[in-house]
Amino acid sequence: MKAGIDMGQVSSGMASSAPGGQSALLDLEELLATRLLVQGNSGSGKSHLLRRLLEQSANLVQQAIIDPEGDFVTLADKFGHVVVDASRSEGDLQRIAARVRQHRVSVVLSLEGLDTEAQMRCAAAFLGGLFDAERDYWYPMLVVVDEAQLFAPAAAGEVSDEARKVSLGAMTNLMCRGRKRGLAGIIATQRLAKLAKNVAAEASNFLMGRTFLDIDMARAADLLGMERRQAEMFRDLERGHFVALGPALSRRPLPIRIGAVETSTRTGTFTLMPLPEQPKEDARDLIFKAGEDEVAARPVMPRRAPPPPPAPSTNDLLAQLARTRPAAAPEPQAEETEQSKAEREATLDAILREILDDSEAAFRSVAVLYQDFLVRCRIRRVAGEPLNLNAFRRRLAVARAGVDMATAQGTEWDRAVAFAADLTEDIQGIYLLIARAAMESSPCPPDGEIARACGSRSPGRARRLIAYMESRNIVVTRNDPRGLRIIALPDLGWETAPGDPNAFEEPQGPETRDLFAVG
Repeated sequence: MKAGIDMGQVSSGMASSAPGGQSALLDLEELLATRLLVQGNSGSGKSHLLRRLLEQSANLVQQAIIDPEGDFVTLADKFGHVVVDASRSEGDLQRIAARVRQHRVSVVLSLEGLDTEAQMRCAAAFLGGLFDAERDYWYPMLVVVDEAQLFAPAAAGEVSDEARKVSLGAMTNLMCRGRKRGLAGIIATQRLAKLAKNVAAEASNFLMGRTFLDIDMARAADLLGMERRQAEMFRDLERGHFVALGPALSRRPLPIRIGAVETSTRTGTFTLMPLPEQPKEDARDLIFKAGEDEVAARPVMPRRAPPPPPAPSTNDLLAQLARTRPAAAPEPQAEETEQSKAEREATLDAILREILDDSEAAFRSVAVLYQDFLVRCRIRRVAGEPLNLNAFRRRLAVARAGVDMATAQGTEWDRAVAFAADLTEDIQGIYLLIARAAMESSPCPPDGEIARACGSRSPGRARRLIAYMESRNIVVTRNDPRGLRIIALPDLGWETAPGDPNAFEEPQGPETRDLFAVG
């Protein structure tokens, strides 16, 4: 179906083939294949532009909006979008995103009230759920990300490296690989210089609004194929005026004025208002006296920091160095007996089992599980030096593979662990899971179980990883006469028993009438 979205009117003031006053149409079918980047400083009309685009296409294509400020939740009343509150676990957001694609419901993911790192993690989980949906549900969808520089920053900021890596990876998947899954990324940013270049470079359509910084004007001019001296024009653009370029918009830079919208933000547009007239005494009472609806709270007195100690003089430092004595030898630690070592190993195994008993543990990162492990070790007062991250990663891979300690201490399993150590982190757990099944002559693990070993709920992701491992000659797959799968490990000389790849079923919760309930 070919459809044009009316974005407004072509404006005058720039040489173009289209006459002023003509409707500016955006080819929706072309947009789904080529993606869109919107840039403009605060107050340039980006949110107004996105709202116009969403309203005009609401009845034509499914939509998902990543909304960091809660500006687009008003679309629910007029156009039926379902508002998803992001104050949920990452696993819940992934499952909701999968159902969104399955049932073709337009949604607004409201990240309002979360700090920046939490917003990045929640957006990454939701985008990952959209991206990992089953192939049967790859319907066309517009995925709009407002304030994209928050989720795909060009440089590290105050958030953790892990959060930035996860969020940037999700945005890269959306813009680079989303087209084949029906996902058309539309990203809006205040600063092109703050947006990761590999994300911005994947867009083929551009709408550039008012901007003042030289570096942003230069990047905007480069993206539009304009000369640097023409970049000054971006300073003169009025609110709601943009320069369009791209196969879905215009083959030449085209100035357009965005049309009116039917909905508005919850706060509306701020305008000047006269101050209330009241006596000075009444104003003081309003500020310094608690109202009837306020709960009287005990004021917190600020604690003054102690004054810094005076700096020692040079003579004092020389005297201190002269009196320095050799450090006392460390107290000898009690030797670890075989019994205490066995007790420590049993305690560590019990802690790992407690962590993995949580249904969400399979979908948390290794760093998060490691922090949980250290806290539990301190609570249990486990003696000795705590496991470092690499040792914990190896032990976790063994635990996720379901290997008992008797098997794990054998030489045969040591061969599997040694070979897995040379593999990349994302397939180590899968390899050990298959190795355990082959070692015990158990049926080949189903796709659902393999997906959980790599932190996903998508059997399709499991099949892609198995195919990747087979392309690298790490495993060999074949089917028996009944169609059951057998996976062989050539480097170890092992192979699993035949198993049904579709046998795994994740436990489902009770049915509800909620749209996002399973079923």
